[in-house]
Amino acid sequence: MLLQLHIQQYAIIDDLHINFTPGLTIITGETGAGKSIVMGALGLVLGDRADSTVLSGTDKKSIVEAHFSTRNPSVQEFLALHEFDAADELIVRREIAANGKSRAFVNDTPVNLAQLKVLATLLADLHQQFDTLELGELDFQREILDALADNTALLATHAAHYKNYYQCRQELDALLAEQAHANKEADYNRFLFDELDAAALKENELEDLDAELKLLSNAENIKQGLSAISAVLDEGEQPMVQEMKMLVNKLRSFEQYHSNIPLLVQRLEGLQVELKDVAAELEHCNNSIQYHPRRMQEVSDKIAVGYKLLKKHGVTTTAELLGIRESLEQKLDAIVNLSHQIAAKEKEVAGLMKSCEKTAATLHSRRSAAAAPFAAQVDMLLTRIGMPNARLKVALESTALHITGTDQVQFLFDGNKSNRFEPLGRVASGGELSRLMLCIKSLVARQVQLPTLIFDEIDTGISGEAARQAGQIMKELSDGHQVIAITHQPQIAARADTHYFVYKEDKGGKLVTGIRLLTNEERITTIAQMLGGEQPTAAALENAREMVNN
Repeated sequence: MLLQLHIQQYAIIDDLHINFTPGLTIITGETGAGKSIVMGALGLVLGDRADSTVLSGTDKKSIVEAHFSTRNPSVQEFLALHEFDAADELIVRREIAANGKSRAFVNDTPVNLAQLKVLATLLADLHQQFDTLELGELDFQREILDALADNTALLATHAAHYKNYYQCRQELDALLAEQAHANKEADYNRFLFDELDAAALKENELEDLDAELKLLSNAENIKQGLSAISAVLDEGEQPMVQEMKMLVNKLRSFEQYHSNIPLLVQRLEGLQVELKDVAAELEHCNNSIQYHPRRMQEVSDKIAVGYKLLKKHGVTTTAELLGIRESLEQKLDAIVNLSHQIAAKEKEVAGLMKSCEKTAATLHSRRSAAAAPFAAQVDMLLTRIGMPNARLKVALESTALHITGTDQVQFLFDGNKSNRFEPLGRVASGGELSRLMLCIKSLVARQVQLPTLIFDEIDTGISGEAARQAGQIMKELSDGHQVIAITHQPQIAARADTHYFVYKEDKGGKLVTGIRLLTNEERITTIAQMLGGEQPTAAALENAREMVNN
C-alpha cells in the first residue's frame, strides 16, 4: 500500500506532501492545476524515465520519495533476492540532478532503473491516460485471461519445461550442424586416413629405413673397409693386438727398475684389451652386413611411399605423419560419437516436447474454460457503465509451441450488437478502451492480489449514470485494494473514502501546485462545483450532499 508521497522541486511543485489511506482515494482539481504533474512524479518513482524539463530550477535537484508498506510477500522476496534491508516500510526515492542525470534508491540503497521497474510492478499498477493502448496488445490480453484462469503456477511450470526444451533443441541443432559440417569432410578424411593406415608406419620408421638404405647401398665398400681394419688389428703377419701384447711383456721386464713402469704396464694392457674388443666388434659388424637386393627394394619402396606422404601433408618426420593419422582417426570417431550424441539428444528433445505439450494442453483447456465467463462478466460491467450494446469475445487460436503454450489470445469487440467482432485495438475508441480497462481490472483484482491501483482520468468520455456506475465499480474494487484515482466526474468523486483537492497558488510571484485533504463539507462544496460551476446553486449543493451521503 502507498503510504506517503513527498515531491520537491518537480515542475511547478515546490514541496508537496501527501498521506494516503486504504480504500478509495480521489484527487480532483481544475484543469492545469497540476493533477497530472502529481501522477508524473509518482510515475517517476515507479521507474519512468527521468526528464530534465521537469526541473523547476537549475540550482536545486528534484526529489520524489514514496513510502510503501511491505506486507506483500512478493515485495519481501524481491528485497531478499537483491539483498536489500527489509523493514515494515519501504522508501523509494528518485533524484534528478540539475544536469538531468537521475538516481534511484530503495531504503537508501542505490538501484538501477531495471531493478526499480521490477519492484514497481509489485508495488503499484499505474494506469495513465494512454495506457489503454496496451489493451490492444495480444500478450496483455493473454496475461489477463491467465490471471482469471489462475494459471500462474502452471505457466511457471510450462515456462520451465519450455526453457529446457528450447535449450535442448538448440544443443541438438548445434550437433546436427556439426555433423553436417563433419560429413562434408568425412569422405576426404577417410581417404587420407586409409592412405596413412595402409602405409602402417611405426615410430621413426622412415628415419630408420633411410639409414638402412644407406647401409645396404654401401654394403660392399663397408665390408671391404671393415675387413681391412680387422686384418690390421687381429690378423696378418704383424697384427696390432699381438704387437701390443709383445710390448706389454717387454715393458713388464723393467718394472723393478722404475716406479712408474707398473702403471704404464697397466695402461698398455688396457689398450691391448680394448684393441682386442674393437677387433671382435668389427668382425661382428662385418658379418652382420649383407647385401640383400630384395630387402633393398622393399626399403626403397617403403621410403618412396613415406616420402610421398610427407610431401602430401607438408611435414618432414614420421612422428608428424603419425600425428596426422591420429587426428584423422579422432575426427572419424567423432562422427560416430556424434551420431550417438544426436540420437540421445533427439530422445531428450522428444521427452521435453511431450512435457511442454502436456502443460500447453492444460493451459489451453483452462483458458477455454475461463474465456466465456470472463467475456460475459465484462459485458455485464460494460452495461453498467453506459455501454449496453458492447460485447467482448475471447478468441483462442492455435500457434506453434512457445513459452506461454500453444495459444494466441485475442480480444474481439463489437460495440453495436452487429455480431461483427473485430480485434479490440482496431475498432474500440479511446473512451471505450478506458471503460474496458476499468471493467477488466476490477475482474482481475477479484482473482489476483494486485498492488495499489492508480487511475489517471480513466473515466474520460463518460458521465451521468455511467459515471456513477464507474464510481461504484471503483468503490467495490477498493474493498480489497488501495485505489487512487484522478477524476473530473462528481459521481466518482462522491464515492471517495479520502478526497484530495489540487490547486494552484501564487507564492512570491510564482505559481505553484498545492494539495489539501478535504473535510466532508469541503467535499460537498467541491462536488457541487463539479456539478454546477464555480458558484454552485443550493440545488447543486443539495445534490452533492445526497451523492456523498449515499
